[in-house]
Amino acid sequence: MKNIVILGSTGSIGENAVNVIRGMRGKFRIVGLSASSNFRKLLQQAEEFGVKHIVVADKNAALACRKVAGRGVDVKSGEKGLVSLVSETNADIVLCSISGMAALMPVVAAVEKGIDVALATKEILVAAGEILVPMAIHRRVNFLPVDSEHSAVFQCLCGALPCCKTTWAYSPYIRKIILTASGGPFAGRKNINWKRVTLKEALRHPRWTMGKKITIDSATMMNKGLEIMEAMRLFCVPFEKVELLIHPESVVHSMVEFFDGSVLAQMGMPDMRLAIQYSLTWPDHLKSAVPKLNLAKIGKLHFYEPDYARFPCLRLASEAAKAGGTMPAVLSGANEVAVNMFIKGIIDFSDIWSIVEKTMHKHSLRKRPLLEDIVETDRWSRETVVKIIKSGR
Repeated sequence: MKNIVILGSTGSIGENAVNVIRGMRGKFRIVGLSASSNFRKLLQQAEEFGVKHIVVADKNAALACRKVAGRGVDVKSGEKGLVSLVSETNADIVLCSISGMAALMPVVAAVEKGIDVALATKEILVAAGEILVPMAIHRRVNFLPVDSEHSAVFQCLCGALPCCKTTWAYSPYIRKIILTASGGPFAGRKNINWKRVTLKEALRHPRWTMGKKITIDSATMMNKGLEIMEAMRLFCVPFEKVELLIHPESVVHSMVEFFDGSVLAQMGMPDMRLAIQYSLTWPDHLKSAVPKLNLAKIGKLHFYEPDYARFPCLRLASEAAKAGGTMPAVLSGANEVAVNMFIKGIIDFSDIWSIVEKTMHKHSLRKRPLLEDIVETDRWSRETVVKIIKSGR
């Protein structure tokens, strides 16, 4: 039985992970849970699974949680609480679904302790992958992808080359990684006034049910730009070896082309539970509750190239990937703040990529950053976005 810590257990990925574990009694023991502020749902999960160690990141919510937590439940808060949850609970695997750079130090703690990480938080590999991946390789820690696209790539590689045991071991065999994208709510629409796109429209994803931030990223297609960089880090391949195809049906989750010209694809229903379960049960494929794929009923699958002119976030992500160093951290941090500002109604939809580009132009690139440089760059990018919004330039 594996001991598991779930960081971000009350969000979309976290709840799906809890559902997967609920359906696989006897395979996993949850020894730690965390939430940003939703302590009531967190306490319900803790009670159901007998979890004694929880973290509420928001300090005020943590205070309220302590007042109603059951006897013997240890409630910590903040970044230090997350790090201690990872370090002190005897976990075999940490599933990280905390949004954004708040996941960085808990993941560093897992790597330093030699704990495998099932990773749903792409931003930390985007911003700090150049540092985290060598650390993981040195300590023989696996980053197990939870994103459906990277899980698909991993499954293709595991099936073709079972002799390899980590994501980065496959690099010499890969000619090309082909990530697929649904295209979000706007890829198939014409004559869109981007400035007037509403939050409701942007959150109306045609295939996936996700949190607000990642759904907006899907609408701008920044999500795919981030996933390209995530693939570069997970599988240790250069930018030129990762391509993107729009695939509206979201049945083929991604593909791998090998040097002999053969292409393997991983297919399945668009359900996050598949990728989550594989990250926890790897290298085994076990029975799941996900509905089975019926290709005859689907009938046709479509693929076409993305329009970089229509989605400027793809271009910006490509520029950041090629620049490397601290630039991906600028892109990721600026985008996170800009998306949050759009969700709050402070900026227009089209301002998201405009603000990210302005922030990137203001940045002085550092090519070989240390971890503290990444943290500082992330802080700088967030502050810069706020200044741009306040000044209007």
